[in-house]
Amino acid sequence: MDQSGDSKPILNHRVLLPDGSVTPMILTADGCLRWLEEGQRSLSVDKEVLGFSTDGPNIRIKALVEDLGGLLCFGSSGGLVRKEFVFQPLSEESRALWCLKLRECVDLLGRPKRLFVFVNPFGGRRAGYKIYLDDVKPILDDAEIVVTLQETKYQRHAEEVAYSLDLTEYDGIVCVSGDGILVEVINGLLRRDDWVDAIKTPLGVVPAGTGNGMAKSLLHSIGDPCTACNATLAIIRGHKCSLDVATISQGEVKHFSVLMLAWGLIADIDIESEKYRWMGSARLDFYALQRIISLRHYKGGVSFVPAPGFEDYGEPTRYDYETASVVDVDKSDGETDNIRRHGYEGPNINLKDLNWRKFDGPFISVWLHNVPWGAENTMAAPDAKMSDGFLDLIIIRDCPKLSLLALMTELNNGRHVKSPFVTYIKVKAFILTPGTRVEEPNREGIIDADGEVLALGRETITSGQKTLMNYDKLQISMHQGLATLFSPCRD
Repeated sequence: MDQSGDSKPILNHRVLLPDGSVTPMILTADGCLRWLEEGQRSLSVDKEVLGFSTDGPNIRIKALVEDLGGLLCFGSSGGLVRKEFVFQPLSEESRALWCLKLRECVDLLGRPKRLFVFVNPFGGRRAGYKIYLDDVKPILDDAEIVVTLQETKYQRHAEEVAYSLDLTEYDGIVCVSGDGILVEVINGLLRRDDWVDAIKTPLGVVPAGTGNGMAKSLLHSIGDPCTACNATLAIIRGHKCSLDVATISQGEVKHFSVLMLAWGLIADIDIESEKYRWMGSARLDFYALQRIISLRHYKGGVSFVPAPGFEDYGEPTRYDYETASVVDVDKSDGETDNIRRHGYEGPNINLKDLNWRKFDGPFISVWLHNVPWGAENTMAAPDAKMSDGFLDLIIIRDCPKLSLLALMTELNNGRHVKSPFVTYIKVKAFILTPGTRVEEPNREGIIDADGEVLALGRETITSGQKTLMNYDKLQISMHQGLATLFSPCRD
């Protein structure tokens, strides 16, 4: 609807309130509902109203409003509470007109009416389904949104569903989970033959996992707390923003990433701490201390195409990717293999002619980020943007243990990138050549993409596990604004 700020009344009728008082109620052209009830009350149709229903002569306005009485949404730290506002127009003609104009206001907002919702019952502390029932479903019901619910049953289940889903039936896909289900959905959409249209499907994220980096990045951008209530409201309002998508390539195998890629310290913490998953997000801090005490350095190299303003970082080099190994894709699952061989092939960029630079190891950590937050308490890349066409590269090559511990404690506010031991730049394309540990040359490392194992080297604690890629050279290139997210604010 028109957001120009036109406060001209389109309805101004006297109505009966539940306490027996009669008061004027006004609906303005810019979607503001005002009346007198224990003082001046107002509701923004766009920002607060979920929907409305009729109950005999009454009209019930269903809203999500700022909580002033301590009644919070489950799992939230404050913010919003569901509430009904009831009034009775004084005539049947007035009641019909109120219903008509309220419906027009809501419909003009372009909100989604049909959503396909994934719930991951295994993520985080296994509270995904409870969060859906307690926080998400009641709000969607109030907004009169028709939901098709799908619980994920195994890894890559959401990818399989997104690959074959009839997208014409839905106005968007919502993931009540951590970041992993969103990544699976994007991979499923991009592997379709109709990926050009499929990837335009708006995607929503409701935090219900361990990290919740995407939800945090979206909500923090306007200062909202990272709660299921705020995230669901953002989806209902229907505003959208673009999201960059990174293509990770190794030989003929591709994986599409929207959050981050890590190798070295961060990947080791993220993946190896899985054995402490019962601790919740505290497992990351606990295991980080262990890894810093027994610090690993990795041989290897990175090359990159710098974003404007970062051309002086690193040393000049040439594009060299053809030597990357071709992965022997596991063909035990015919459907999965079929998914991998169709759809989007990555951005159409002539990488050979670009200005390549490099850093040589050893490295403590190499971390690429697409959005500011890697988790609710980890502002990994404070300068990252959702759709600037670049990845933020955070590198630590040499750092004393005490200094490393100090900078790791700054991850919650992003000040770690100010450390003299950190190189923080933006890149358009990237090549990683992972190597062995300096301290244990017979051992290699882990490559982590969006919180999941992408590749495992020799003698890692999880070696032997099937992975999408080999522990070998891989390439990343960016496609600006390829995907679309439901956003708390307009793009």
